[in-house]
Amino acid sequence: MPSFDIVSKTEIAEIDNALDGVRREISTRFDFKGSHCTLERKEQAITLLADDDMKMRQMHELLKGYVTRRKLDARALEFKDPERASGNAIRQVVVVKQGIDRELAKTLVTAIKDSKLKVQAAIQGDELRVSGKKRDDLQAAMAVIRKLELNQPVQFVNFRD
Repeated sequence: MPSFDIVSKTEIAEIDNALDGVRREISTRFDFKGSHCTLERKEQAITLLADDDMKMRQMHELLKGYVTRRKLDARALEFKDPERASGNAIRQVVVVKQGIDRELAKTLVTAIKDSKLKVQAAIQGDELRVSGKKRDDLQAAMAVIRKLELNQPVQFVNFRD
């Protein structure tokens, strides 16, 4: 029985490369001269530290731009609320989304069922397995998922015939 998996994975090595590019640009840009703006990644969280709101917004744009240049989807970054740090500095945590959470999985399963295709979707941990009798039905299910307005990038892997 043909099947495929829907996953949401982000290459951490590419995120590191994007962070290195942002650091390089911050160190050379004139508007960041003398400021104490830093980026630091631990596990799935990136911590941004900026002197003020304007520099934080510029760091957001730089981060999104460099992530996009590395051929990653900027929707994989979830910006949490900024908080005050020591002095007048601002700290913000950016989470790199990995895996499909329960809510998104339920949304995808509902969309597949509403499409009236002859396929079954099963939630397996942080991924979704879609199986059916015909390859064409599976490709139609992929098209349905691509049309959805999701706040997280998804990939189709492990297509088996």
